[in-house]
Amino acid sequence: MKKSKSRLLGKVSPAKPKQDFSLRQEAFVEYLRTECHLAENTVAAYQRDIHRFHEWLGSRNLVTLTISELSDFVGYLNSRELAPASIARTVVGLKMYFRYLQLEGVLLDNKVELLGSQKLWQRVPEVLSPKDVERFLNAPKRYEIYYFRDRALLELLYATGCRASELSDLRLRDLHLDERFCKVQGKGSKQRMVPLGDAAIDAVEQYLKRLRPQLAAHRPDEADWLLLTRSGRRLRREAIWELVKKYALEADVDVSISPHTLRHSFATHLLAGGADLRQVQEMLGHASIATTQIYTHVDQSRLKKVHNQFHPRA
Repeated sequence: MKKSKSRLLGKVSPAKPKQDFSLRQEAFVEYLRTECHLAENTVAAYQRDIHRFHEWLGSRNLVTLTISELSDFVGYLNSRELAPASIARTVVGLKMYFRYLQLEGVLLDNKVELLGSQKLWQRVPEVLSPKDVERFLNAPKRYEIYYFRDRALLELLYATGCRASELSDLRLRDLHLDERFCKVQGKGSKQRMVPLGDAAIDAVEQYLKRLRPQLAAHRPDEADWLLLTRSGRRLRREAIWELVKKYALEADVDVSISPHTLRHSFATHLLAGGADLRQVQEMLGHASIATTQIYTHVDQSRLKKVHNQFHPRA
């Protein structure tokens, strides 16, 4: 770190336009893992974003990029019809990348800092109505081979508000069904405890009793994961996304939904029921309550309820 700072204090020669940044990208990824201690999924996402940036960069000289050109990159992301959240994350990753290049003495100025903040691309998340959630959770049919696993998966998604990656990483030792909660490993390796309701507990118990032993027998070395594939391996987050899409189609609900839609619905329905914002923040594992506050804009009925209850002239 001292070496990097000394470079910044001294004179730094601008990098050559044809400089190969492939090694810089690899070093940046290692920096995210070892210095920033980011979760592996976050590192992978930033790695994809930086690769996308360099694809757009082409023959342009990274060192001499102007704020106008960087704004064109954001326009390029929009033209590829990326979700606002993905654009926002890409900008955050790009800022971290340029800061790293500054520390390494490659850049003197970090013009990416002048790009608009994440809030410019923030949007209100879509949620399912309680009726749609009920229909979705009942989509798996008993005659299906993996009915008990898929029912447990869907119930857990809605009952806990977990991300797909968090459910994929759930182990048997993380379940505490008698105490009615599970322990979740969130972003940045932060752990949190999430309560479980009757429906989720029943679905998980049925899965553990009726199907999981057969699946685990295929791969005893992976038997500590909760959700398993037909070959006994850990059910990866990509497969969880596919299963959500499958049952959304079968339940005749919005097929554009994802595991994150269940997470949004979990938070919104809790607030609609009168839950405290701080409690929802804790259950979602948000580092900042500002992230959780977006759900107050989703559920207008809650605001009306608060107004009717507490305003003297409501």
